[in-house]
Amino acid sequence: MNPLFCKTLLALAPAALLAGCMTPPQPQLKPDTPAQWRQPGSSAPNALAVKATDLAAWWKLLGDPSLDKLVEQALAQNLDLAQAQGRLKAQRILLGTATAAYQPGFSAGVRTLQDVAALDSYFHASLDMSWNLGLFGAYESTQLDGQGQLLDAQAQLQAAKIQLVANVVQRYLEICVAQQQRFGLDQQLQLDARRLQLQQVRVQQRMGSAEQLQQASLELNRSRGQEAELLQHQARAAHALAALLGRSEPEAAWLAVSSVPHIPSTSALDLQVLPAELLRSRPAILAAEATVQRAAAAAGLSNSALYPRFALGGSLLYSYNLTQNRRSSSNQVPNIGPVIDIPLFDWGRRRAQADADELQMDNAVMAYRQSVLEGIADVETALVGLGAQQLRQQLLAAQTPLLRSRAQQLQRRQQLGLASELDTLEPRRQLLQHESQQSLAQAAQALAFVALFQALGGAPLPPQSPSDTPGATP
Repeated sequence: MNPLFCKTLLALAPAALLAGCMTPPQPQLKPDTPAQWRQPGSSAPNALAVKATDLAAWWKLLGDPSLDKLVEQALAQNLDLAQAQGRLKAQRILLGTATAAYQPGFSAGVRTLQDVAALDSYFHASLDMSWNLGLFGAYESTQLDGQGQLLDAQAQLQAAKIQLVANVVQRYLEICVAQQQRFGLDQQLQLDARRLQLQQVRVQQRMGSAEQLQQASLELNRSRGQEAELLQHQARAAHALAALLGRSEPEAAWLAVSSVPHIPSTSALDLQVLPAELLRSRPAILAAEATVQRAAAAAGLSNSALYPRFALGGSLLYSYNLTQNRRSSSNQVPNIGPVIDIPLFDWGRRRAQADADELQMDNAVMAYRQSVLEGIADVETALVGLGAQQLRQQLLAAQTPLLRSRAQQLQRRQQLGLASELDTLEPRRQLLQHESQQSLAQAAQALAFVALFQALGGAPLPPQSPSDTPGATP
């Protein structure tokens, strides 16, 4: 081996060892999360305990097998979700080559050339090697950037799953509400039509006024208008659900009036998911963590650019003298040696870039902390909304026996001949409208249930292998 080359390597060894020990800046992410939620969710003795493990299949808490089947189909067939899964697969592939620039690279080439004196022509074939050692934290920073990109892709997939499941549940609830509303409205239309018929008889017998007849006609037309609006809402929800499931047409049952209409009921919840668990399940927080990792990687790369770049280069050259003048007796020339790029003066560009990337990293840390605060606020707000809807349900349920009792009393009076059929129609109509309000309140409570698990970050977790798992949280 060339003695000069050996001496050069010995001189560079301490510097290379010191450079290899440098690591990129790693900000500490320690958000201040409360120990418990301020809103307990429910204090009912029969409240359903919701643990962190329930987040992965929260919609099953509604106890609707039809809904469970639709969610499974959406997770398997939705095209937007398939795109997010494709992006994650692509990022996993790229992660395997994230630090390829710091591995030995080989290339080969052939060419012909003449010497300076234009006396000989040569055919050159060479095998070249270059190896950027990635010192001063460059290798680690590049690796961290790849892990940050993978974490971001995982967060995007998690967000897509959460949004998909929530949309499926919401569209399903809208269809159930429309079916139940149409079922009740059909009965109300019968009452309105009967009222109009009785008012017409009263006018003919000069027992009623034209104003009462007009009022009965207006109410019948208003109910018919509500029916048209319900048909529109039901069709829109049905087609939206079909699109979520990757279908071009909805099922016929989604557009029909159900003979047994129902809305999935939500029990009182005892939320046992801790605020700190949002850091592992909420996509916005995971995406913010990925941004911090990538910002730290950028800061590490710009900081490494302030130091000399060390590399090894080598080549094996085979030269054949085409003109055969035989001025050289050597056809093979091996060469290997260090490459050192020392930054001297660039008008402060590298230093400015390093300072700017440090500030961007600080901003990313603040954005991460803000994301945690927003997650906590979203969950607390969803708990308040769920509690309010539960209270609304209770108040409406307390009114139901009174309205039903009044309608039954008037029907008994009619049977005894103490009241007319017309007198019984209005209480029956009010009872139907009250039941309609109850179904709307039940749907609103279910939607608040959906909002809560959206805020918690509930969705099936993407499959991970140990090689895909990003590094420990900085």
